[in-house]
Amino acid sequence: MGARSKARKRAVDVLYEAGQRDADVVETLKARLAQSDPPVPEYAVELVEGVVGNRARIDELLATYSEEWTLERMPPVDLAILRLGTYELLWRDDVPDAVAVSEAVELAASLSTDESPAFVNGLLARILSLKPSLAV
Repeated sequence: MGARSKARKRAVDVLYEAGQRDADVVETLKARLAQSDPPVPEYAVELVEGVVGNRARIDELLATYSEEWTLERMPPVDLAILRLGTYELLWRDDVPDAVAVSEAVELAASLSTDESPAFVNGLLARILSLKPSLAV
């Protein structure tokens, strides 16, 4: 697993943990940085901060384009992965679109249900197809 893949996994861990504890994501990130076991790579910090900074727009897009699934109904780990994938797709010019989608699908395959990779792939592909027309 490459360094960025590990950082993505760590970022999902932080986002998921904060969601499960109903805790502030930035405070959860600070606690994980202080603990440093396992270490939190710089790219993971950038991802978490990016998701937090754009979360309202990310959640709006996910809610709008996920068919028949509210954010509250999504498995929490899928939601963390989708937030991360959407952030990389729309706000990280240094990440190719195909990489953002495939990495999110990989995370869903390793961390969530058997149906999750297809769900994550479908929703991120839909957002990707609309990317030129989305205001971010």
